Amino acid sequence: MASSPSLPNIRALSQQDLTEWFAAQGAPTFRAKQVWEWLWKKSARSFDEMTNLSLENRQQLSAAFSILPVSIDNFQVSRDRTIKNAFRLYDGNLVEGVLIPTETRMTACVSSQVGCSLTCKFCATGRLERLRNLEADEIYDQVVLIRQQSEERYGIPLSNIVYMGMGEPLLNYANVLRSIDRITSPDGLGMSPQRITVSTAGIAKMIKKLGDDAVKFNLALSLHAANDEKRNKIMPINESNSLDALAEALNYFYEKTGTRVTFEYIVFNGFNDTLQDARELEIFCRRVKAKVNIIEYNPIDGGEFINAKEDKLQAFVGHLENKGIIVNVRRSRGKDIDAACGQLANKSSGK
Repeated sequence: MASSPSLPNIRALSQQDLTEWFAAQGAPTFRAKQVWEWLWKKSARSFDEMTNLSLENRQQLSAAFSILPVSIDNFQVSRDRTIKNAFRLYDGNLVEGVLIPTETRMTACVSSQVGCSLTCKFCATGRLERLRNLEADEIYDQVVLIRQQSEERYGIPLSNIVYMGMGEPLLNYANVLRSIDRITSPDGLGMSPQRITVSTAGIAKMIKKLGDDAVKFNLALSLHAANDEKRNKIMPINESNSLDALAEALNYFYEKTGTRVTFEYIVFNGFNDTLQDARELEIFCRRVKAKVNIIEYNPIDGGEFINAKEDKLQAFVGHLENKGIIVNVRRSRGKDIDAACGQLANKSSGK
């Protein structure tokens, strides 16, 4: 019973919607709970898998709805065990997801949009036109497929999820939050929201909305410069979401949720790698209760940026630590494959 993209997507329905549908068919309404469990707890990819439903029920579902599962189109495995996936969507579009193994955790990095509209200068995804938002089930499927990779290839369960793949999650707000609900709910994958981090380039009004919605997951700001002039050069979104506006929004988020924000900061050679840059970051950290992840850069093909020299990086980190800032240095993973966000999708799509 193959699904047809022309039929309504069953995973866009609520459990109440399913209950009402079964009632309209004259079927027992408890079937809705069974289907819901197949979709979100057992991650069924077809109606044929729903073996505790009668053949008649499965045929009715297949005639009325579609399941549009994401599939792995291509993948690369790094020497450090990182696995970079190009995921094929039902409409032929590609997005990326990564399994990042370390000594202490197995992390899935997932995408929220096909392409991106923000054109950050250091990001390969910024070269791709934003074609559409991902649906909640398409984000969920990335997690399921990466979780399977982790268990089948390495025998270790998935421990963490980061929304740091292609796209800006807060410009796909409803689907991102719904996907997290399905990933964290007891009738879904049952993962802890405290193991999930959503990374944003900085949309102030949506950060405040996260606070109003009292979300339980972690928030990271892709910062990379702590003065507006420099940040404008590499992240055009800063022109309409200044550091002052972001500081206000992030403090609002902290007041509402009690969750400390993480600043992500790539130290680029000759751009934001001086002690003055470190001082500016230190000052910004005084304005917002935050910790800092210094991220080693994965250069992109034909890009203008490269990593800061190691001595500059150490001096930068040392300054922050001496000032009492919590700093973690995240070394690049998958250096021998197309590790930078957007590269594999660019290549796989032939662009």
